[in-house]
Amino acid sequence: MRRRSEALGAGALVLAGLGLLAPGQARAACQIRSAVGLNFANYTPTSPLPLDTAGSITYQCLLQLTPMTIDLSAGGSSTYVNRRMQGPSSSTLAYNLYLDAARLHVWGNGVSGTSRYGPVIPLLAIDVTVPIYGRIPAQQTVPAGTYSDTLVMTMTF
Repeated sequence: MRRRSEALGAGALVLAGLGLLAPGQARAACQIRSAVGLNFANYTPTSPLPLDTAGSITYQCLLQLTPMTIDLSAGGSSTYVNRRMQGPSSSTLAYNLYLDAARLHVWGNGVSGTSRYGPVIPLLAIDVTVPIYGRIPAQQTVPAGTYSDTLVMTMTF
């Protein structure tokens, strides 16, 4: 029996604006340029290994000389450890998102044992792509179906 799961749908963005060039025109000093969501494909509950995947966030900053950060929300979960995707008949599938390929640092908002991207001084006018590493822990007994979650990305600068 194969199970399908998906995570990180299109996230809402929270961006601040900074007036540039002429009165009446406003442009964000930093912006999320794109997000590649994570797709875990088929999850097999009997596998002894976790299911890993990756996505990314690409951002760009203009005239930004102070540190910036990117936070990820807990999604539909009330906690970062473990986030939960919603599936058929109110079933849930535990997963998490990480800043590092070793999957040691849970990407959150910097509190409750989570880490955030940054603070970093951004490269000016250059697209920067940050990987998002995802993992579904092994051997979760869940019904077959599609599982998903939606997160909010918050860029602070």
